[in-house]
Amino acid sequence: MLQINYIRDNKATIVKLLAIKNFDASIIIDEIINLDDRRKSTQKELDDSLAKSNKLAKEIGGFYKTGQRDKAEDAKAQSSELKFIAKELEQKLDTIVTGLNDKLIELPNVPHESVPRGNSDEDNELLYEEGTIPKLYKDAIPHWELASRYGIIDFDLGSKVTGAGFPFYKGKGARLQRALINFFLDEALDQGYLEYQPPLLINSDSGYGTGQLPDKEGQMYYIGEDNLYLIPTAEVPITNIYRNVILKESDFPIKNVAYSNCFRREAGSYGKDVRGLNRLHQFDKVEIVQIQHPNKSYETLELMKEQIASLLRKLELPFRVVRLCGGDLSFTSALTYDFEVYSAAQKMWLEVSSVSNFENFQANRMKLRFKDKNGKSKLAHTLNGSALALPRIVAALLENNQTQEGIVIPEALRSYTKFDLIN
Repeated sequence: MLQINYIRDNKATIVKLLAIKNFDASIIIDEIINLDDRRKSTQKELDDSLAKSNKLAKEIGGFYKTGQRDKAEDAKAQSSELKFIAKELEQKLDTIVTGLNDKLIELPNVPHESVPRGNSDEDNELLYEEGTIPKLYKDAIPHWELASRYGIIDFDLGSKVTGAGFPFYKGKGARLQRALINFFLDEALDQGYLEYQPPLLINSDSGYGTGQLPDKEGQMYYIGEDNLYLIPTAEVPITNIYRNVILKESDFPIKNVAYSNCFRREAGSYGKDVRGLNRLHQFDKVEIVQIQHPNKSYETLELMKEQIASLLRKLELPFRVVRLCGGDLSFTSALTYDFEVYSAAQKMWLEVSSVSNFENFQANRMKLRFKDKNGKSKLAHTLNGSALALPRIVAALLENNQTQEGIVIPEALRSYTKFDLIN
């Protein structure tokens, strides 16, 4: 959520930059400023009314003590009227503040000046491509057929027990999942991250804090009886650790990593690009989260980007990095890099990670602050990235490493899997 003072001082800039996200902010910003003006004037009326009431309350006792009963009664009547006015003003102020907050949460985060214009993923900016795309043997097949051939992932059993998008991993498939999770966690720990195992359910305050609510409410699984949501990513519970927290400047950088199941309804996703592991309702992911000083958040974003790239290099997967255009950028992000790996049997690039800087957008919603060296309270910056999401990594590993003898496990994983071939 953008800060009111920032909106007031940078109206033209915000309108210009949000146009890159294909969002016309001109009308809503005027509404926000108007509501804030009304909030200020109503608050002043309320404060004046309460001050007069308090002054009269002190005078009433004095009037009674000096025998000025008529003046005392008159002051009591005025005080009673002022209390009634104050109550009305409080109700009016509550309505204005609610309306102001409702408008503020409709306003997306302002994109970084480097974000390119565009409407969809087709307009994203390719930064670089790395690795060699494998040449498969003649009868190579996609991962869902490989999974069936070697008995490592059962999509039909998942559909029977739960529904489409909830596969069973078994045998070497389950061990490969576990190996990847441990590999990703260990790599993050080597980079100085603190590991958490978060809850898989969050309350609405947490969803609001990181921006999933109300923007993506329809994409999350909701448990109505308990008013809880299944997490779409570990980013949500991990970042919300710092909701309503005041940090010290010396606390930066805060680096957390977590493995979790992730749950997404993925409503409206159909077609060939959602086959097999390409798009699931439940999947595993290792998430890295950083809380950083505003002056260092973009330097940190580049370091996180390199950290994710190093994982893909160690897995020997060809990948490319793109900078998301305005039309593909999320509601909460100021700048996002996507990582895509090449899936050789499908002959397509699959997104496996997003690493984003939210600047102070989430921090403002969560009231996440720090005290600078002068004791002044400021908003921190939040960042997160997938390091990595497993399904499409597994899809690419299976497809790219298939041979006529079986599926070869990358060297970096063999100490975790305890096998070097799926056959």
